[in-house]
Amino acid sequence: MPLQLDDLNRPQREAVTTVDGPLLVLAGAGSGKTRVITYRVAHLLERGVPEEAILAVSFTNKAANEMRERVEVLVGAAGAKKLTLSTFHALGLMILKRERAALGFPTGFTIYDTADQLGVVRECLREVKLDDRRFDPKAILFRISRAKNAFLAPDELPESEHDYDAITRSLYPRYQAAMRGFHALDFDDLIIETVRLLDRDEAVRARWQERFRYVMVDEYQDTNRTQLMLVRHLAALHNNLCVVGDDDQSIYGWRGAESGNILDFEKHFPGARRITLEENYRSTPMILDAANALIAHNPRRHPKRLFTTRPSGDKLQLVVAPDPDHEARFVAEEIDLLRERRGFKARDCAILYRSNIQSRQFEEALRAQRIPYRMIGGQAFYERKEVKDAIAYLKAVLHPRDEIALRRIINYPARGIGDTTLERLGERAVQRKMLLWDVLRHVDLVDGIGPRPREAIANFVTLLDGYRAALSGGRNLADAARGLCEAAGLPEDLRAGAVSPLAAQRRLENLSGFFLALDAWEKRSEDSGAGRLVNYLHMLTLSTSDDDDSDGAGDQATLVTLHGAKGLEFPVVFLVGLEEELLPHRRTLYPHGPDVVATGADALDLSEDRRLLYVGITRARERLYLTRCRERAGPARGGSRGAPRSPSRFLAEIPKALCEERDLEVATPGDAADEEAFAREMLARLRKIVE
Repeated sequence: MPLQLDDLNRPQREAVTTVDGPLLVLAGAGSGKTRVITYRVAHLLERGVPEEAILAVSFTNKAANEMRERVEVLVGAAGAKKLTLSTFHALGLMILKRERAALGFPTGFTIYDTADQLGVVRECLREVKLDDRRFDPKAILFRISRAKNAFLAPDELPESEHDYDAITRSLYPRYQAAMRGFHALDFDDLIIETVRLLDRDEAVRARWQERFRYVMVDEYQDTNRTQLMLVRHLAALHNNLCVVGDDDQSIYGWRGAESGNILDFEKHFPGARRITLEENYRSTPMILDAANALIAHNPRRHPKRLFTTRPSGDKLQLVVAPDPDHEARFVAEEIDLLRERRGFKARDCAILYRSNIQSRQFEEALRAQRIPYRMIGGQAFYERKEVKDAIAYLKAVLHPRDEIALRRIINYPARGIGDTTLERLGERAVQRKMLLWDVLRHVDLVDGIGPRPREAIANFVTLLDGYRAALSGGRNLADAARGLCEAAGLPEDLRAGAVSPLAAQRRLENLSGFFLALDAWEKRSEDSGAGRLVNYLHMLTLSTSDDDDSDGAGDQATLVTLHGAKGLEFPVVFLVGLEEELLPHRRTLYPHGPDVVATGADALDLSEDRRLLYVGITRARERLYLTRCRERAGPARGGSRGAPRSPSRFLAEIPKALCEERDLEVATPGDAADEEAFAREMLARLRKIVE
């Protein structure tokens, strides 16, 4: 059946049918960009392009899966089986696995998640005799990641007098050497090493350029320098590149995204065509007019103005509260009123804030009002300690040279291998230039270790060796993993170490849930032998790299940061804390400290903070509340006592004609009228019940 394009508007149809040469699709908020990408894939297939020749890349597993599901609706599951619809990291992993010999890892590699990476950083700190209590490993790892995403090698980092910059410059090469020695890659390496491989190996580069003849990139405004380099490599032969994004929604500069990638697309790819999607299918005209007025103040952007054919809708509610407690109570009570009077449900409402530290008052107010809620950004299942411990055991069995996994489990549960023993083992490994695992296997040759820890080490090695065959052979993976964890004593330790029987039960259920997930994976897997477990561990590492959160079940209001809200939408949105030093954030206002005024090349740039508010506004479909406080306590205000707060300067950029202002300290005639109307409505309901 031919693909039907009648339900697309004119610019969407142009974007779908323009398939040759570079194309920039500027997709404003709510303009149907995912539909454009999926229809474009279906159109290419209808034209006879082989499935294997099509590549579509997004940033999260959730987005990639949604893309595949929509394509399958259009062309059928069979017609989409060989398409490559993936995240950047999954694409890099696919290429590196196929080219591991050229990469220099002929026997394979493991992928380190954030916890593993932090373990490497701590080891590097110990090597240079620095205390990880003085230097936060997370801050160092963040700087290493930023350098990688900017495609900077260790010797290319600029010198700096800042303590953390200086220590990062010292540790970065050690970190890289350690990762190489462990045959390990981190998330950034999955893209960086792919780019380096394509840079230096002409045969590999030609193979993948010939494979992918049509390349599409979603959310292009969020790409960093390394991702741009990867895209340029893959599209260089045929030049059939389509990128979809919105520079007005570029809000991840703090983690390396470069808005210049989308702003300068036509410079990077000469001859590119530009198509702009401006019709919004989400929000009311009032909300869109506010968003358009705000974002127009950004100096460098692709011009676009969102419009809709929907009815005008309600004005924005601009609410001033005395303090955060009153602000939170207002929001909770307003959600209750919206449920009673306007027919909304709790799940229709979202509270968006700049920083997670703002959430506490809203959680308390919602609980007091008995409104169920969910927080997006909580601890993921695979990040729970008991699950990560089980994964570490599997990694250590499969990859004995994975020193981070070994160190995590060598004395967990406690088996008598203390820190002093581990330090001596590590020193022996450094002196002899051996892997820690090899030292463990020959512990009899290490001086200064007593008979009890020596026996414990021997038993530990025997345990891992004993389960290697089970996990690599034909035995059921879940049964083997469960047997390994039970033999190691994990369930007993969870029972003994829990603060209550209920807590122990929850942890044991998490561990059982992990085994069930492993069993389900194995039943779906087409691999055999050790490949089953390798691919499962790779999948786990990639899935936990996302910012995705599973959809909340039931009728729950949503609490989420502005960054976390991107890609979501709600009938009712409360944008809270719209004050100076929150939005725009104090780090933006005072990049060099509270007493330093930014001038010259460092002049104040509020573009990304303004885009962040724009993203928040465009999450709302029907009603939008903008709230702020007159007083707020916080670190920037000298402690716990409330201090006066100025309204966000961005509020002055929204036309007053679009807003209704409400001051919670001043009763208004409208409040009385609302109460009278509510009383009349309730009286009518009671009469109807009596009748």
